Amino acid sequence: MSTPTGPASGLPVRMPRPRQPGRHRKPEPLAAPEGAPALVLAVPGTPDASSRSLAEEVISIARSELPGLNVHLGYVDGADEEFPALDAALSRAAAERAARAQAAADSSAESADAARADGPDAVVVPLLAGPDSALMRRIRQAVMDSRVSAELTDALGPHPLLAEALHVRLSEAGLARADRARLFTVATAADGIILATVGGEEAVQAAGITGMLLAARLAVPVLAAALDVEGSITKAAEELRGSGSAQLALAPYLIGPELAEGLLEAAAAEAGCTSGEALGAYPAIGRLVVSKYMTVLGIAPQQPQNSPMR
Repeated sequence: MSTPTGPASGLPVRMPRPRQPGRHRKPEPLAAPEGAPALVLAVPGTPDASSRSLAEEVISIARSELPGLNVHLGYVDGADEEFPALDAALSRAAAERAARAQAAADSSAESADAARADGPDAVVVPLLAGPDSALMRRIRQAVMDSRVSAELTDALGPHPLLAEALHVRLSEAGLARADRARLFTVATAADGIILATVGGEEAVQAAGITGMLLAARLAVPVLAAALDVEGSITKAAEELRGSGSAQLALAPYLIGPELAEGLLEAAAAEAGCTSGEALGAYPAIGRLVVSKYMTVLGIAPQQPQNSPMR
């Protein structure tokens, strides 16, 4: 037994540590509110084991950022139990939320409607680095077809964290310096970057914002180009070479599932350069997915910190 000043006898008693005052105090950890809508991750492209593995890794990161988060996975082109279509995932999310509200009402005097929190039944976040009007129209149509109360967010970018992710992927391929501050150089480092996206000119313009951030990190010119617009990659390569860049690299401004098989390799061959990997399940992707979800719910996210890479 302990007294207010410590243990009275026997083994020591661990006393609670006082909270650290001031601006250096760690923020309280966030958690998903009780009864919050589900986050439905809309995965583009043809569903397969690879895209599912990538999406599940993104979901794992998202759950670590916001414990208690209820996440469903829906494919824009999926239609079975293993790869559920987006409208089916939305219907399942809404049914689960209704069941939880009914269970809460059964255990109290509240009605099911009162036990159910305000807001949509789901928040749909597209697994897209940048805008793609054609794909977003299909996602929006799937949301409408589901007849579920859901809110659709924009794509994840542009965002400084995506410039960081691009930098990391290029450095992993030996195409960029890992850290400008230490002047660590790579013999194959590129002196000009083609930022490859899909979604036409709208996507190119949006990618250009992230491209400027990437150029500042690498201190080399960066031009955005569309893989799905004929001649766009070649034009960007010619412009970079015309401005003095001799060794080019292709940086996919893509997460992965939206990338048609063989398209990236063909573009690299067209430009006569080497390509880095797609962004994949880089930690920033999961963090940005959660940020989009929290913005819809009006939850102030903790500010994500960039890595020490410059």
